[in-house]
Amino acid sequence: MCKQLLTLSKPPFLSGGTVEQKRAHLKTYFRETWELYESLFSLIKRDEAYFLRPEPLRHPLIFYYGHTAVFYINKLILGKFIPERIAPHLESICAVGVDEMSWDDLKPDNYQWPDVDEVRAYRNRVKAQILDLIDNMPLELPIRQDSLAWIVLMGIEHERIHIETSSVIMRMLDLKYLKAHDDWKACTEVGNAPENELRQVSGKSLVLGKTERNDTYGWDNEFGELPVEVEDFEASKYLVSNGEFLHFIEAGGYQTPDLWTEEGQSWLSFTKAEMPRFWHYRDGQYWQRNLLQEIPLPLNWPVEVNYLEAKAFCNWKNQQSEQFIRLPTEAEWQVMRDSLDTDLPFWAVAPGNINLEHFASSCPVNSFKQGDFFDILGNVWQWTESPIDAFEGFKVHPLYDDFSTPTFDGQHNLIKGGSWISTGNEATRDSRYAFRRHFFQHAGFRYVASQSESVPITPVNCYETQPDISQMLHHHYNAQLSRNNDLVHLAELVASHCSNASKVLDLGCGTGRLSFELARYVAHVDGIDLTARHIQHALHFKEQQQLRYAMPVEGELLSYHEVVPEDLDLNDTLLNKVNFVQGDGHNLKPQFTDYDVIVCHRVIDAVYHPEQFLKSVLTRLNQNGLLLLSSDWQWQENGLAKDKWLGGFKKDGESQTSAEGVVQLLSEQCDLVSQSQLETRFQYCSRKTALIQNDVMLWRKK
Repeated sequence: MCKQLLTLSKPPFLSGGTVEQKRAHLKTYFRETWELYESLFSLIKRDEAYFLRPEPLRHPLIFYYGHTAVFYINKLILGKFIPERIAPHLESICAVGVDEMSWDDLKPDNYQWPDVDEVRAYRNRVKAQILDLIDNMPLELPIRQDSLAWIVLMGIEHERIHIETSSVIMRMLDLKYLKAHDDWKACTEVGNAPENELRQVSGKSLVLGKTERNDTYGWDNEFGELPVEVEDFEASKYLVSNGEFLHFIEAGGYQTPDLWTEEGQSWLSFTKAEMPRFWHYRDGQYWQRNLLQEIPLPLNWPVEVNYLEAKAFCNWKNQQSEQFIRLPTEAEWQVMRDSLDTDLPFWAVAPGNINLEHFASSCPVNSFKQGDFFDILGNVWQWTESPIDAFEGFKVHPLYDDFSTPTFDGQHNLIKGGSWISTGNEATRDSRYAFRRHFFQHAGFRYVASQSESVPITPVNCYETQPDISQMLHHHYNAQLSRNNDLVHLAELVASHCSNASKVLDLGCGTGRLSFELARYVAHVDGIDLTARHIQHALHFKEQQQLRYAMPVEGELLSYHEVVPEDLDLNDTLLNKVNFVQGDGHNLKPQFTDYDVIVCHRVIDAVYHPEQFLKSVLTRLNQNGLLLLSSDWQWQENGLAKDKWLGGFKKDGESQTSAEGVVQLLSEQCDLVSQSQLETRFQYCSRKTALIQNDVMLWRKK
């Protein structure tokens, strides 16, 4: 064991101490996180490396270098905690990361990346602004989820996640682009792999989920509860080592399709993989790539693989066992984790290779004994059989709605336990992170054995049950009201006034129905919405050609609905004309321009600066292009300051309507083509429907 690598401050508790003590702790925690991120990126010795894509399914490192600073500003703008942006272009291009989600188009020509010096200067400005914010923001204890301090913590923990994800990408760079650093020293202990064995674990009743009483920051998917009965099982004493996994390779595991799931076979066929991502075979010898060096394969270190590889190994192991060999579930891992009586906020020294306290790499699987097992936490993340889903009582955080909900799709499996570089929330008992099954992190696995061949997991609920989203889906896609739908009528109105349109933007597209209707009349539609929960359903309907949602009836009763394209007279040709993107209408990426038509249906009174929004929208519209605005002009003072309303107030003693305000704002650049009324019927439950009268204004840009 080497001396302690780093000494990092513990995450702040949400309560306890004085306000000024809490403010000081927040400031220290922010500074340390920021400096650790800078230290990681200081390992890059040639700026050209920032723009390479060693992992084709992720952005280049320049995105991640800017992204964590941009995150602070975008969330503070969204929460109306600060009045203006620092660098709109950079805050657009570095806004939305990827979990290989289709709505974030990774075509290289879609991105005009800033240079490294520009990002460095931007990061310095953001750092100064956040430090000033911490010094001067109102602060009450305990820190609650709607407080500004919670958003600061969100930014800090978000950056700590990207310390890890950025290190994975750096690990894929050619070593010529990286340099050594004393703060990032790898383990030097190597040897033969210990013989693995199964050890008994007693089952128990437990409740998964982080309670509201927990006194540390948490992501939305951690909260809620799920009671689980865990049966007795056996688990491997060690994580699967490189040496143990090598037997699978030598047995032809990568050349035996029957060992792989259907998804695994597709991945194997596409990648032609023959060994783990961080292994290399050269001159008759296996080598392992670590963060800053390549070394002869350390047989006693944990293997690092994706879920598909781990599952194939278990299937191979299963053929040699009388028991059923598989990966553990989230609940089974939690039973093992509960045998440890400490957690990050309380330990003096990490009981495992975690929190950057021991090594800047993995280490032997028999280094850290934790009860009857080794590495229950730390060293590498551990893949589980459990797809991530929400616990009962889950509530999405309104300022980061795309953290968890896009992963509740049955395609993202949980990883547990943390790795050597996991810090902050990642290193805590209750953390829940999930990735696509073909995804690479610093992740490995251990296996479990049970008598039953069924995997004790709860299937992911594919029905959307969150009322506000279900209600929007019902309004958009209810087949019984399909042709008497305001969205259908709007598309027809656009077509009647702009027969030569080719490219259309549906801004504030919600769950996507209007975008599909517009596709009947034009060659291409971009549907953009700020809310990831909306976009994920629009994208799911396009790609999976199915939507399921549950509408409130009364009390706890729900009605269940399923919609397919044929119900709405939609086909593949129409669906494929539409491109859905998550984005901020105030600050769109540069490629979203040159539109013949821009539609803003029931959007203008929901944005955070209507005048700036309209001015920005007009820059994206071609000359003679058509702008459609519709709204019922129900400004909400608690959501938008009155000085930003376009109307609905007295001006110089006279009433000014919102429509008059729009006329004053747009008349210089546009001609008013038509003005009409459109009725929207919005159903909240079986017995409550709202009737909304919208003004519809059509403008043609001069």
